[in-house]
Amino acid sequence: MIWFIVIMKVGVDTFGCDHGRSGIGSYLSSLTQHFQNTEDTRFELFGAESDRYTYGRDSNIGFESVVLPDAERAEKAWHLFLCNAFAKKQDYDAMVFPASSYAMPLFPTVPSVAIVNDIISETFATKKIAERMLIKHCLKKVSRIIAPSNYIKRDLKRLGIKQDKITVVHCGINHSMFYQRDIITAESEMIKPFAIRRPYFLYASTMSSPLKRHIELIRAFEIFKKKTGLPHRLVLAGSEGEWTDQIKKTALNSAFASDIFITGYFPHESFPALYAGSEGCLFPSEQEGVGLPVLEAMATGIPVACSRAGALQEIAGEKAVLFNSENIEEMALAIEKIATDTNARKKMIKEGIDWAKKFNWENTARETIEVLKSIVK
Repeated sequence: MIWFIVIMKVGVDTFGCDHGRSGIGSYLSSLTQHFQNTEDTRFELFGAESDRYTYGRDSNIGFESVVLPDAERAEKAWHLFLCNAFAKKQDYDAMVFPASSYAMPLFPTVPSVAIVNDIISETFATKKIAERMLIKHCLKKVSRIIAPSNYIKRDLKRLGIKQDKITVVHCGINHSMFYQRDIITAESEMIKPFAIRRPYFLYASTMSSPLKRHIELIRAFEIFKKKTGLPHRLVLAGSEGEWTDQIKKTALNSAFASDIFITGYFPHESFPALYAGSEGCLFPSEQEGVGLPVLEAMATGIPVACSRAGALQEIAGEKAVLFNSENIEEMALAIEKIATDTNARKKMIKEGIDWAKKFNWENTARETIEVLKSIVK
């Protein structure tokens, strides 16, 4: 008897992923490091030549360069009108579009998976009506959509996307980076180029929107300081954005301005040490579709207090102190709890470490491959 092995060849798009420097770029980098060519599945990345050594570098998958002007308009036009011909030339059986709100074919001619890591209804707020219609059209035409949370799945439902074509595949975290370290006793946490005085709470998020709730967190921190008199500081770590000036002004005018430290952009590889040196992770954002910093903090062995909004409650799994981020007093009580309740801290640390273990890139890659296999006839 002769056995035939059917090989599925999958093209993975790197366009729109900011050469690994954005959240979606980090997602693609982590995912492709866990894609491996096997006897029945072959992966091939395609995109700008500069991405050749950014993605898939720790796997055995190939890369096909697409020569285009380094311009958004050219890349989007290529996806709309030339991507299908490219897929045929490369003999793809399926395609993956990680930056699905950036660019996809109008009518994919091979089975395709769109990955939606952002909250599309909020993305639409910055898009013109023609762009919104194009994104919705493309999402409706792909074979399957992968969402990293049920929150994003519900958001897509509100936009008219059929729920039976959406599969929730949670993102992983890098457990070789984020793990519990020995307790640090030094007065300051030395993380180049910063020396951050302990004890401190950490909020790691870009200053891009009022819905990130930096200002409300500063107000809650003030209440906490006035009530407890504790020496804790508040560290706001993340890239600057449209809301930066308002946040800096609020911090500067605070009665506890000397205890509020704004780092600006902070390298992702330095976050494990930043978490480990902190007393807890505070995450008041209301517009999180994924919420990975919460899991990274848990894996590092620090307690978490976060908003009930967005995907955070789903991702935190009731292992954090939850609060209404519009209620400053409630937020202040949550901060106080993780600072002063020793028993609660121990419980959250233990349960958080165990919970975070469930989220790893091996599982994300395996479940993504299962989705791909389900759409290839």
